[in-house]
Amino acid sequence: MKLGFKSLAGVALAATAAGALAAFPALAQDAAAPVPDKGDTAWMLVSTVLVLLMILPGLALFYGGLVRAKNMLSVMMQVSVVSAIGIVAWVFWGYSLAFTDGGSLDTFVGGFGRLFLKDVTPASNVATFSTGVVIPELVFLSFQSTFAAITAALVVGSLVERMKFAAIVAFAVLWPILSYYPMAHMVWWWPGPDAIASAPDAAVKAGLIWSFGALDFAGGTVVHINAGIAALVGAMILGKRTGYGKEPMPPHSLTLTLVGAGLLWVGWFGFNAGSNLESNGYAALAMINTFVATAAAGLSWIITEWITRGKPSALGLASGVVAGLVAVTPAAGFAGPMGAVILGLIVSPICVIFCSVVKNALKYDDSLDAFGIHGVGGIVGAIATGILVSPALGGAGVVDYTSCAADGDISTCDAATYDMVTQVIAQLKGVGVTIVWSAIASAIVFFLIKFTIGLRAAPETEEEGLDIAEHGERAYHS
Repeated sequence: MKLGFKSLAGVALAATAAGALAAFPALAQDAAAPVPDKGDTAWMLVSTVLVLLMILPGLALFYGGLVRAKNMLSVMMQVSVVSAIGIVAWVFWGYSLAFTDGGSLDTFVGGFGRLFLKDVTPASNVATFSTGVVIPELVFLSFQSTFAAITAALVVGSLVERMKFAAIVAFAVLWPILSYYPMAHMVWWWPGPDAIASAPDAAVKAGLIWSFGALDFAGGTVVHINAGIAALVGAMILGKRTGYGKEPMPPHSLTLTLVGAGLLWVGWFGFNAGSNLESNGYAALAMINTFVATAAAGLSWIITEWITRGKPSALGLASGVVAGLVAVTPAAGFAGPMGAVILGLIVSPICVIFCSVVKNALKYDDSLDAFGIHGVGGIVGAIATGILVSPALGGAGVVDYTSCAADGDISTCDAATYDMVTQVIAQLKGVGVTIVWSAIASAIVFFLIKFTIGLRAAPETEEEGLDIAEHGERAYHS
């Protein structure tokens, strides 16, 4: 990259996101062979399981309760199978494409150095945010596998009740190759704090968005904007559900949706606080931000409904909770708690507008508002991160890794000079690249499936319900 690591952009890069820290897995082993701390390792093991809880049963129940009863099992099957494929594909090729050196394509995607987990052993370690501090590579790749799984599963929300199961399976294999793995590499690939601290003036290979200086603590761009744009593109290519806009399609069980929302909130602590990779004060910051932003967003959604529609709804509360979780994801380890509250209060009214006014005006069938909540909420959170990281607003600031000791917590490092305009521009560039990349990659995948095996279920299958027609089972028996 052209910027030196004593520039604002350079030091901001060094604080970007948890996923980046596996960039050179051998790096942590070549120097003084640091030993993983058992506390950090235990926290990451727990965080990994918490993220799985977000998907199964959290997301499956959240989405399942929002569809008609005749499609409940099909939605749970789709979320579950997409996630299972995502985890298997991750250890086959996804981890390597996201977190290794991609040679001449390194700005955009990784290489084949870790295909089928080549050279990954219980003894191999990866870097964290602190110099000389590592965690087991197997723990890191397990944690990241859940991110790959949930991102593709989120897209399902825009496609439910009308997409063939075979097409869902094809999507689960193809879409991460063109969209998720490259996005993870572009945002989270960097050499780690040890390399920067030991050679502060050296040129560093890094992912494209990382090189902008964009901050994304736990996946606002990689996960939510990426999935949200894919959801919008998929909904438009797939077309509306039969009867959409002409007949009522209410959620069949808001009870299950609220249970799913609660499980998402619980699991999201692993998603956000776990993205710190260490059990320290920054993990605690991510945790409190995940509490307060989510609570504020849930409240602001029902207040918006109360004012505009006269009644606060359970669906609105569940939607607001998820919107808050989405928005705080990129800011979790950067914003201060008061900034997180403000972010939560702001994001819900914006998402309400996109889930109602904009969707109705443009007449696309984003069935469960995957774009309206994840795409829009992710954009709001990603841009706001550039503002809320400001120390003057209670944010954590960015770290100058060139000032770090060879072995120590990042609290011992100097803070970088912060310029809001520069940082917000970096955030906007990251958001822009994510939108364009995801839109193009998603269109390629959906059209490829459409013109080969087909996307839509037959009209009679839609009428009967995908539970019976596609799986021969019912969620409920009368």
